[in-house]
Amino acid sequence: MPSTGPADSREPLPTGGDEPPWSRNDALVTAAACVLNLLSYVFFTDFGGRQPVSVPGFLLVALGAVPLLARRRHPVAALAAVLVLDATAALTLPLPSHFGAVLIVALYSVARARPLPVTAVAGLATAAVTVLSQRGGGSTPWQESLVGPPMSVLIVVGAALVVNRWQREGAANRRLLADRAVAEERRRIARELHDIVAHHITTMQLMAGGARANLGNPEVVRDALVTLEGSGRLALREMRQLLDVLRADDEPETAPALPQPGIGDLDRLVGESRLAGLPTELGVYGPPRPLPPTVGLTVFRIAQEALTNARKYAGPARASVRLTYGQDRVLVEVRDDGVGASPQAGPGGYGLIGMRERVALHGGTLTVGPRPEGGFGVLAELPLDQDEVAVR
Repeated sequence: MPSTGPADSREPLPTGGDEPPWSRNDALVTAAACVLNLLSYVFFTDFGGRQPVSVPGFLLVALGAVPLLARRRHPVAALAAVLVLDATAALTLPLPSHFGAVLIVALYSVARARPLPVTAVAGLATAAVTVLSQRGGGSTPWQESLVGPPMSVLIVVGAALVVNRWQREGAANRRLLADRAVAEERRRIARELHDIVAHHITTMQLMAGGARANLGNPEVVRDALVTLEGSGRLALREMRQLLDVLRADDEPETAPALPQPGIGDLDRLVGESRLAGLPTELGVYGPPRPLPPTVGLTVFRIAQEALTNARKYAGPARASVRLTYGQDRVLVEVRDDGVGASPQAGPGGYGLIGMRERVALHGGTLTVGPRPEGGFGVLAELPLDQDEVAVR
């Protein structure tokens, strides 16, 4: 679940508890800033004609980049160390600031990782030290000294705030997508579990009731027990298949790919319905052809759920399953001539919800309701991807 917190909170720059104090990127950034500092120092001394490059000055300027190694774990301390070294250089070297690149990186790190009040104080301190440093050489006009540093600070802080916002929005979008994926996976599992459990448990319940009502008729009891055993075996097999599919999502290279029920299993489904006490016929119309496995599974589950509801709510009735192959779509229709109770009559009404979700995944339509001539009907129309069908 997405976490919530204060609106102005910042996420620290990435670190790892078992990682070294600084990373390779930190070392590269520090080295680059150090080189820029030294080039600035050499330019303003030797090439500027002010004075020769001194070893203490060279070392002091080089040392100014070292605190950047700690900028991810301790950004405020790193900036404070840079400011102290910059102020020291300004007081000891009669030259303008040589810490521009280092200050930019250090202040940016603070703005990325710390709340706005801390960033504001850090920005003011940076601007003050930069003004002092630029006045150290005595060659920078005071107007530029007072205007340039604050503008630079605003630019650096603004850039950090923009990057922070981008990252927060990106993280929020990733969390939203992850939550949606989890929710969809839960719905998928719920649909499969409902269809498997509801169908077989209903069949077993009806067979057990029939056996109890016919204890004096051994043949009827035997047939009911055989059906009970078969339904239990099929329920276990389909549950294993579902678990294997879920395991395959986590281990795609090692988990076996077991077949899911499809159109070829409709005969078995109709036979189970007959054994459960609901006379059912299967009709196939149009030239049969191979269908994508996902479409076949959807057709099977819709027929399974509709027949389960018919056995539960239709009362004494007959049912039919009609499978029609169209040019660019396939239709599955389940009818009964019973009392016409809705699939939502059961607790929760998840059967109808599950059917609608399955059909919606294929961009199809589902029509459910009482029939004018009596009974209840379920009609699902599933469009077919011609390219996918053509290669099968």
